Amino acid sequence: MFIPLHDSNNLKHIKLQWVTLTLIGINVLIWAVTEMAGLQSDFVNAAVLGLGFIPSVVNDIAELPPSLVLVPEDATYVTYSFLHGGLLHLGSNMLFLWVFGDNVEDAMGHIRFLIFYFACAAAGAFAHALLLPASESPLIGASGAVAGVVAAYLMLHPKVRVWVLVLGRIPLPLPAFIPLLFWVLFQFFMVLTDVGGEVSWAAHVGGIIAGAVLVLVFRRSGVPLFDKRLESPRAVIHKDDAPSPPPSPQKSATTAPPKKWGR
Repeated sequence: MFIPLHDSNNLKHIKLQWVTLTLIGINVLIWAVTEMAGLQSDFVNAAVLGLGFIPSVVNDIAELPPSLVLVPEDATYVTYSFLHGGLLHLGSNMLFLWVFGDNVEDAMGHIRFLIFYFACAAAGAFAHALLLPASESPLIGASGAVAGVVAAYLMLHPKVRVWVLVLGRIPLPLPAFIPLLFWVLFQFFMVLTDVGGEVSWAAHVGGIIAGAVLVLVFRRSGVPLFDKRLESPRAVIHKDDAPSPPPSPQKSATTAPPKKWGR
C-alpha cells in the first residue's frame, strides 16, 4: 500500500509531543526486552498470555492458569497494545504513530490524547472479541490504537500534504485524505474478506470507529475539523477609534479655502 514518511503540519498548541514519544519509547523498550529474552521462550509466552488480550478468557469461556495471570482481565484491553510479534510489526505501528500522533496530541492536549489512545486500543480489542468471542489466541500489537490515531488525523487534517512511499518505493507528496482514506477503506474490506487470517482487521476497524467518534469530543475547544479555518469575529470599531475618512477631492476655485488652525 503506502508507507508514511513525513507531514508538513506544525504543532500549534504544544511544544513537544511527549506522550507520543513516550508511547513509542515504551513499545520499543518492551519489544527489546522480549527480543533479548527470546531464548527463554517460556518468558515470552508468559508475557504474551498474561498481557495479551484473549477473547475466550475475557468472555469467561476459558480461564488462564493462575501462574500466567499478570494483570486483571479488563486491563488486557490496553496491555496487549504494548506487545508486538516482530520488528516489522513494531516498526509499522510506531512509524504511523510517529507521523500522525503528534498532531492529534496537539489537537487534544497531552492527557486527553493519552486517554484517547487507550480508548482506541480498548475499542480495537472489543471489536476483535465481538468477531471472535471464543478465540484462545492472544491479540497483541498497537494497531487498534494507531488506527484510531489515523482516523482522528483524517478527521482533523485531510488536506495536509503527507510524503508517502507508494508501493514501498515511489515517494509522493499527497493530501492526507488520499492515502489515509484508502487505508481506512482497505481495513473495512479486509475485515469482510479475511476473517480467518492472522491479522485482526476487526481490531483495526474498532480503533478507526473509536478514533473518528472520540476526536469529536476530545479535541480542544476551537480546534476545527477537516482543516477548516476558524473565522474570528469582526472587531468592534468604536467611534473614537474609527479611521479618518480619506481626503476629499480637490474642490473648485469658487469654493472657499479650508480653514487653517493656529497653534
